[in-house]
Amino acid sequence: MPDHRSPHGLRHPLWLVLLIIIMGMMSGYWGYRQLGRFVERHRRELINILQIPNARVPSYSAIRRVMVNLDYEKLQIVFNEWSKQSGALSYGELNSPRVAPYSVIPSNEWISLDGKSLKNTVINYDHAQQNFINCVSAFSHQRRLVLGVKMMENKQESEIPVVRDLIELLDLTGVVFTFRCDPWRI
Repeated sequence: MPDHRSPHGLRHPLWLVLLIIIMGMMSGYWGYRQLGRFVERHRRELINILQIPNARVPSYSAIRRVMVNLDYEKLQIVFNEWSKQSGALSYGELNSPRVAPYSVIPSNEWISLDGKSLKNTVINYDHAQQNFINCVSAFSHQRRLVLGVKMMENKQESEIPVVRDLIELLDLTGVVFTFRCDPWRI
């Protein structure tokens, strides 16, 4: 993932900040200040497990700067590639890493598709119709694994074509896709 920050005064590598954001969100901490509390609450464990040099953990303002300026399109591409690779290696059913990662997902497995808005990406707070980025994800229930994500801006496109693109990107056969669509969006 390319780092958008200036190298001058850089205290924490991007991978570390992103990993801490993911860990915090998986633990139920949402928002910059809550993620900052997560870091302070688990400071010693993070320093020991992640081997953070100089015992310096990111502050909530460092987390905020990363989240506000993050290129979500590039993050989506990096995540999808990582998901394919880790999916293939974590299934334990593959004899060769050359096998397509999702080829081991059995027929009739249920894959949920869902879209969530990323509130920190709102551009026009003063308007009734706000523009922000949505993240559409595909989740395997049996594997408990996110198979892929696709980003969209709500003013530029609808979730329906994005869902179709995500299904095509995954290239799965014999699975059952589920999603809920509001009737006024069709």
